[in-house]
Amino acid sequence: MIASAPPQRLWDISLCLGREEAAYPGDPPFVRQVLAHPERGDAYELASLSLSAHAGTHLDAPAHFIPGGARLEDFPLERFLPPALVLEAPGAGALPASLLAGLAPRPGWAILFKTANSQRGHAAGGRWRDDYVHLSPALARACLDWGASLVGLDAPSPDASGDAGYPVHRLLLEAGVLLLEGLNLAGVPAGDYRLICPPLSLAGAEAAPVRALLWGSREPGAGERLWQKIHGRG
Repeated sequence: MIASAPPQRLWDISLCLGREEAAYPGDPPFVRQVLAHPERGDAYELASLSLSAHAGTHLDAPAHFIPGGARLEDFPLERFLPPALVLEAPGAGALPASLLAGLAPRPGWAILFKTANSQRGHAAGGRWRDDYVHLSPALARACLDWGASLVGLDAPSPDASGDAGYPVHRLLLEAGVLLLEGLNLAGVPAGDYRLICPPLSLAGAEAAPVRALLWGSREPGAGERLWQKIHGRG
């Protein structure tokens, strides 16, 4: 008898703009302004939106930091639909390269780091925090060695707050790796998925908001067993 495939489900890993995001210091906040509404005697409801290209859950293209770098419109749509590994990343501060130790390369895959930012409710808390968990430059280099085409995490930036050198941004974007920032991975088990994260279709964009989704197994514990196997704990 051929075993049936485990049931699949969609996971929404995006922040809700206007409720869960926190604007990066110096960036304009997200604003939705109602211009017309039936309660005011209008025939319809109409609103305008004002926001940074880096508001909430968003993708960074190389042009964000690299002069002459590729913009989001330069990438084929397939780059926004990669297979993805969600990896549990315990700890605080800068995550170390040892997280990927012993993990076989997967060229073209996305890797998403689920950190204490999600587990403690900070990722979707709607308030800026300087103490968010982020990537170390060594881990960024390890992601390149692993073959990542996209690196994502549940923080407003992969760099430490206040680090004006932006080493992680520069390492990954210079290599042509897309950055997916502002995720909320609370409740998402570690494991393999299909990532769905096409950005808004904008001309000349160095970044754009996305509605990021994961498609994967509903099987209880499947992701945790994979994580234990990766780290030699199973």
